Amino acid sequence: MVLSKLPVPVINVVGKYLMELYNNPIRTKAITSSVISALGNYTSQAITGCEINQRSIGAFALFGLLFGGTIPHYFYIILEQAFPGPSKLTGLLKFMVERFIYAPLYQMFSLYVLARFEGKSHESAYKQTAKLYWTVLQANWQYLSWIQLINIILVPSMFRVLVMNMVGFFWNIYLASKRRAESKSY
Repeated sequence: MVLSKLPVPVINVVGKYLMELYNNPIRTKAITSSVISALGNYTSQAITGCEINQRSIGAFALFGLLFGGTIPHYFYIILEQAFPGPSKLTGLLKFMVERFIYAPLYQMFSLYVLARFEGKSHESAYKQTAKLYWTVLQANWQYLSWIQLINIILVPSMFRVLVMNMVGFFWNIYLASKRRAESKSY
């Protein structure tokens, strides 16, 4: 698509976003993650036709704001420092670290913290995390691995969090529905 064919307001918004991403990367990624996480949770609830749970939307928004932009931002910086360069080997090593170290830890962390942000006790959050963890991690590996491989190999590091946040919209729909189904048993 040629940028000159886009409406001027779209070009202005994209330009402003890119400027903010360059000048304030952590804040921009945190706010973007917060909005996308909240929208994913809301969409999940709207699709199922259940009553909208504001606390759950707030939990996803808060998680996105505090952790959804910041942790991946620093992870990708560390990953680039640990495995510099664009070779196939470094790309594969980055991918393996992301899939087999980062993703399992981040999934566990997110499941637990989201439950706590929704007001669940430590015991209840722990039980829910333990019950959902393996299913969610397997789905993450199954559905997000190719996307993550492309993200790590082809996307400039500055945009990796944005790409994963956009994919995260759909992931949050899945995650919210899994958590909601499991919450009914507590």
